[in-house]
Amino acid sequence: MSVRHAMLGLLAQNPRHGYELRAAFHALVGGKKNWDVKPAQIYTTLTRLEQGGFVAEDGIEQDSGPEKRIYGITLAGRELLAEWFACGVEPGHQQDEFFLKLMIGLASGVADPYQLIQNQRTHLFQKLHDITKQRSNIDPGRELAMIFLLDKAAMHLEADLRWLDMIEGRLDEIKRQPLPEPESKPRGRPRKT
Repeated sequence: MSVRHAMLGLLAQNPRHGYELRAAFHALVGGKKNWDVKPAQIYTTLTRLEQGGFVAEDGIEQDSGPEKRIYGITLAGRELLAEWFACGVEPGHQQDEFFLKLMIGLASGVADPYQLIQNQRTHLFQKLHDITKQRSNIDPGRELAMIFLLDKAAMHLEADLRWLDMIEGRLDEIKRQPLPEPESKPRGRPRKT
C-alpha cells in the first residue's frame, strides 16, 4: 500500500491534520507493530501532495498547543485515488533481502549458507508466532478485516518456510552451479573508428 494513496483515502473520508492522519493510518493497519509510519514521513508526504495539487489546506486548528494545518483532498487528489483503486498492486517477492544475503554468502564464501538458512528459519518462526498471538487477541465480531490481513501475513511466512526447506534440500546442487556474473566490458575509452 502506498502511504500517499492511503493518506488521500483518509482525507477523502474527512479533512485531518498530520497527527490525525498518522493515528488513522495506524488504526487502519492494526497499529505500529504492523506498519509504522513516522511523523516525518506523514508531513513530507503531505507537503508533496500539496505541491502536486492533490491536497490543500482546509483550515487551521488551534488548541492549547501549536497550530495544526488541516488538509482536505482536492479534485485532482480524488482522481489520483481513483486511478490507484482501478489498478493492481505489484507484489514485491523478487526483491528479497534474504535471497540476496544467501547469494552474497555463497559468492563470498564468508558465511555458512546452512547457518544463514537456519537463522532465517528461526526468525520466520518467531514472526509466525507473533502474528498467531496477535490474531488470537482479535475479536472477529469487530475486526474481521484485521484477521484477514494477519492470515495473509501468516500464509506468506508459511510459504517462506517451505521455500527455505526447498532451498536447503538443493543447496549442494546450487553450490555446484556457476554463480551469475556480470557481462564483462572493456575498460577505458572506446576506440575511434
